[in-house]
Amino acid sequence: MSKINVSKEEILQYHAAFPAGKIGTCVTKPLSTPRDVVMAYTPGVGTVCEEIMAVSEQVYKYTGKSNLVGVISNGTAVLGYGHIGPLAAKPVMEAKAMILKRFAGVDAFDIEIDATTPEDVIKVVKAIAPTFGALNLEDIKAPECFQIEQELIAQLDIPVMHDDQHATAIVASAALLNALLIANKDLAKVRITFSGAGAGAIATAKLLIALGANPSHIIMCDRKGVIRADRAELDPLKAPFATDHSVHTLHDAVVDADVFIGLSSGNVLMPESVSKMANNPIVFGLANPFPEIAYQTVMDVRKDVIFATGRGDYPNQANNLIAFPYIFRGALDVHASTINGAMQQAAVQAIQALAQEDIPVLVRKYYGETMSFGKEYILPKPMDPRLLSTVSTAVAQAAIASGVAKKSISDWDAYRQELVRRVGH
Repeated sequence: MSKINVSKEEILQYHAAFPAGKIGTCVTKPLSTPRDVVMAYTPGVGTVCEEIMAVSEQVYKYTGKSNLVGVISNGTAVLGYGHIGPLAAKPVMEAKAMILKRFAGVDAFDIEIDATTPEDVIKVVKAIAPTFGALNLEDIKAPECFQIEQELIAQLDIPVMHDDQHATAIVASAALLNALLIANKDLAKVRITFSGAGAGAIATAKLLIALGANPSHIIMCDRKGVIRADRAELDPLKAPFATDHSVHTLHDAVVDADVFIGLSSGNVLMPESVSKMANNPIVFGLANPFPEIAYQTVMDVRKDVIFATGRGDYPNQANNLIAFPYIFRGALDVHASTINGAMQQAAVQAIQALAQEDIPVLVRKYYGETMSFGKEYILPKPMDPRLLSTVSTAVAQAAIASGVAKKSISDWDAYRQELVRRVGH
């Protein structure tokens, strides 16, 4: 795949072209005659209000709640920029809403809130939750994000997912399972080093352990270095990943490691460190927009490496955009009350398996005719139309099987076909 080049001017013009931004709203019912006005507004709308007053679940039948996600951020941990505030976070939230609609047919509102304490964020989000069928928390810094997500899950009866934690973990896990298959390595035996100990890293480590990784083979580093068991004032969120191994720095932790997973900040991994990793190393530099180590630097140092970034202009984009639209799609379609571990693992397995299948002509058109499952293709591409029916179905099935769905689906072939019709793939 050749590198995709776009200039700063092109990016700014793309966003500034009228109407500015990336999302808008549209009406979904006719509103062109006096009769339509009577049906849509007063007095007709009162009939619908009465139905919902009588049976609250009817809100899913008669309003857009069943297909509406709130993309919510306070701008405290945006991409690799950190705390840039709700205004500067808005372009990212618009992009999330745009992706939900384009790839999964899910309507979404981006909501940027001027609140930073967990208590304030929880209060605001809980107050607006009745509008939505699900909530996508986004770019909220650790450790506050853990408390915010956990309390909202406990207090609300709709799916709440912090995308930076769980969608990131799902994609990284699927990518790693395929990379290990290509490198002929066993998840239970490999040594894994994390750069970063925030929301994405902790969620990814937990999911990998659930999938079979050995906790004693995981070393996690934060800004202070290796998270060690003898560290004074050990953060309780990081404590499960504290190690007794005789390593203190990121460089120490990478030596002889099979896997490096970067969910931290750009350019923190030295090429000398990569050169000392085990044979056929797997390096995921997932910080955005600048990975922990540059693509060309890795390629110059190790010819046997399997390398992924979060960017779309290099091979192996391990980005949560190939997961979160379809997780929400599947959860919404069965009126799930939460997004649980079973649904997350189902998404991992669906994404992993899809990359191993024959690649559609449309995907080859966008990304290259010679592409095939291997070192430079370990994940489906974002433009792959199969993600919608494959991942959404897996998530919906897992929700039903695990008992968190309020609605059942009996004809899965018809459901897959309906998904395609909705989005036009």
